[in-house]
Amino acid sequence: MSVDYKKTVFLPKTAFPMKAGLARKEPEILDRWRRMDLYRRLRDQSRGREKFILHDGPPYANGHLHMGHALNKILKDVIVRAHQMMGKDANYVPGWDCHGLPIEWKIEEGYRKRGQNKDDVDPVEFRRECREFAEKWIAIQSEEFQRLGVIGDWTSPYTTMAFAAEGQIARELGSFLTNGSLYRGAKPVMWSVVEKTALADAEVEYHDHTSTTIWVRFPIHRAPMAALESASIVIWTTTPWTMPGNRAVAYGEAIEYVVLRVTAAAEDSLARPGERLVVAADLAERLCQDAGITDHEIAHRFPGRDLTGTVCHHPWHGKGYDFPVPALPGDFVTTDQGTGFVHIAPGHGEDDYWLGVAHGIAVPDTVGGDGLYLDHVPLFAGHHVFKVAPAILDAMTDVGALLAHGSLRHSYPHSWRSKAPLIFRNTPQWFISMEKTGLRETALAAIDATRWVPGTGRNRIRSMIETRPDWCVSRQRAWGVPLPIFVHKASGEPLRDQTVLDRIADAFTAEGSDCWFREGAKTRFLGNDYAPDDYDQITDIVEVWFDSGATHTYVLEARDDLQWPASLYLEGSDQHRGWFHSSLLVGCGTRGRAPYDAVLTHGFILDEKGEEKMSKSKGNVISPRDVWDDMGADILRLWVVSADYSNDLRFGLSILKQVGESYRRLRNTLRYLLGNLNGFTEAERVPVAEMPELERWVLHRLWDLDRLARRCIHDFDFHTLFQELLQFCGNDLSAFYFDIRKDSIYCDAADDPRRRAARTVLDLVYDHLVRWLAPFICFTADEAWLARHGDPDGADDETVHDKTFPIVPDTWRDDALAERWTKVRALRRAVTGALEQARAAKRLGASLQAHPTVHAPADVVSACAGLPMADLCITSDITLIAEGTPPADAFRLEGEPDVAVVVALAEGEKCQRCWKVLPDVGTHAHDGLCRRCDTVVGRMTVAAE
Repeated sequence: MSVDYKKTVFLPKTAFPMKAGLARKEPEILDRWRRMDLYRRLRDQSRGREKFILHDGPPYANGHLHMGHALNKILKDVIVRAHQMMGKDANYVPGWDCHGLPIEWKIEEGYRKRGQNKDDVDPVEFRRECREFAEKWIAIQSEEFQRLGVIGDWTSPYTTMAFAAEGQIARELGSFLTNGSLYRGAKPVMWSVVEKTALADAEVEYHDHTSTTIWVRFPIHRAPMAALESASIVIWTTTPWTMPGNRAVAYGEAIEYVVLRVTAAAEDSLARPGERLVVAADLAERLCQDAGITDHEIAHRFPGRDLTGTVCHHPWHGKGYDFPVPALPGDFVTTDQGTGFVHIAPGHGEDDYWLGVAHGIAVPDTVGGDGLYLDHVPLFAGHHVFKVAPAILDAMTDVGALLAHGSLRHSYPHSWRSKAPLIFRNTPQWFISMEKTGLRETALAAIDATRWVPGTGRNRIRSMIETRPDWCVSRQRAWGVPLPIFVHKASGEPLRDQTVLDRIADAFTAEGSDCWFREGAKTRFLGNDYAPDDYDQITDIVEVWFDSGATHTYVLEARDDLQWPASLYLEGSDQHRGWFHSSLLVGCGTRGRAPYDAVLTHGFILDEKGEEKMSKSKGNVISPRDVWDDMGADILRLWVVSADYSNDLRFGLSILKQVGESYRRLRNTLRYLLGNLNGFTEAERVPVAEMPELERWVLHRLWDLDRLARRCIHDFDFHTLFQELLQFCGNDLSAFYFDIRKDSIYCDAADDPRRRAARTVLDLVYDHLVRWLAPFICFTADEAWLARHGDPDGADDETVHDKTFPIVPDTWRDDALAERWTKVRALRRAVTGALEQARAAKRLGASLQAHPTVHAPADVVSACAGLPMADLCITSDITLIAEGTPPADAFRLEGEPDVAVVVALAEGEKCQRCWKVLPDVGTHAHDGLCRRCDTVVGRMTVAAE
């Protein structure tokens, strides 16, 4: 009858459960962090340390969080926590963007439903409603961000609508006003006829749009050569609505042009046999196809430069468009499509505007802010630009100017808020000059002095700054910081008086910028030095990108617990044209450098196939709440660090399932460590010098990982660190070290040096691993820390998050040992493969039944000399042979052809305690035990007596 020795085995014991239950447990951990005021503890603890400041780019306060928010905020939290645990003072202050159209639209929507007109509402009352809307969503988003485990100063975040922020925004704009770089001008800007305001580049997105295309004749009125007389220049455009604003035609000086004489045309063609058309030579055949010209001849060829001095009539000459239309050289003209000519409407295009300015052409004002042609526009007054195409075609046909028309589906600018198409429209706006004070050069130098991660970000933003026009900072809306500007009625010049600007900024700081819209504001701010009747008060607001671009001035500079410049800015890659861009210009324009030392970008979230972005319209949206309510926020956090976020990230339920498997591997590793450290004390600890080689190899791996962790944190490369930690847990620990040492930990005597050494290493591995994982899976790491270090009396102020990463001594490094164990592990893999094959063939049950014979090269056998190879291979015996030829049927692992294994059964009986098959089992005092187990059980019996 066998004896049950189970109670004599040191089995794992821990309260750390295998099943995480994160959705239930994480809110409890959050509550504990709040009770202990973890954020304030970290600030007090790290006071005086080197600062690492990640400045938060403000999300917009107008809805529940989406997965893009989660990606961004989790990544920020991982970075901040990691640098805090690197021994720095990594203070994180979250913020919100509050002004602008999305909120204004929501409030207007309420008015429309009630049949009210927003313009009839007192602006101060309207702005109050906008502010309350933003406050509501800030409170909601704050709770949601904290649910993701993000730690920061949630009690004192920053907002762009805070009075102090509005005052500082006014001061920053005043700096540009006083140095002369802020000016009023009329230029074409991206304009939303739906929202009735100018838009910044960062507020524009591109969608497919179907446009009417037209080919139009511009009759040549005056030509520098006879070949052009009585001919017409043909233009092609996808924006027929801009034709009333036409004032010139552009050509390419190096392009070859032809005078094409029509000799035959299709019955339905608008081309006329005998007429002469001027077109780029490379596009002549295409024009014939588009216009239904069935036969033609080339009457003349000439380079574009020969068009100098050519003047055309407008197609509607004699119908109110009786002005010359000169042909002008333009370096933007190409032969990619169209006719090789570009019709120029200086009020409706960037290139058009600058070409007109260069040649003294006045910019016509043709379209109002609502998209309607103004009353003075001949033929089309009152028409809407997006509905006028049929009328344009009719008017062109009436005068014989239309050569052809069609349609084109192409990428077209739209508002990112209303999703409505935009127009370029000439409007009076306030601009910051890129040239007057050298802002462009300063910004380019600052870009070169900044660390960009990935490095491609530098080139991207540099190309934008090199070519960007002056910055339009005014908007024709109500919810925002008003431009603190008075304009002298007689001279048209803005008032540049620092005393007045200070008075305005101080008032904004004390009362909020609503005071600008209250009665008597002009008299109050101008004071006694200026007559109010001599000045106009500007009611435009500052564009919101200036608001957020100035955050560093009223957050980083204003708080003693932060610093300027920031160590890091981190947002999506679209912010090269958004927040990174505007912050750069504000910093360089007022302080001479960028407000950041480094900039990190992440990609966007795609569906699981990586084919399209997540969107509600496509039905592929998963919200952060969906995940944390089901699986827990730590799964989301692990997804973020497991992905290469320098590129776009795939996301979906199957991916989350894979992440869940990785999480379980990490959790089970922590659980194994905790279970086998039960009862461990300092008295049990073994000095490194007295440890077996296997333990010293594990410490060498910890040294490796420590170096990697610090490098990855510096490089913001958490994807690599996560993969290495996962591999360490799965391969180095679970499949190797834990597998080998399980026998010693379970079955050796409590005071056996080998078991003590193993438990010492488990303690070190636990301490390092739980800290390295803390920035990633912050809830689980804290739970694992409490499972070992929590107060048994119930005090709950212990946490891993106020610890730093352990200092790994260089004495743990042992490259020679690592090289030796690389060979040992290779041999072990071959043995493991042979054992698995034998089990599959049912020639073997457990690996401890085996006695493998291993044929290996001499250097591999030599590397194994002196090591307990049977223990390492988890067999009961083993034989290594470095000479002779192995049997032909010996097992060889793919990739390890030099190691051959023959598996036989071990001799002896199975020990009823450790399960090894040994010859001496049954020859000792206790039935069914081997010598080692007999001794251990004997000592336990004596101790019990």
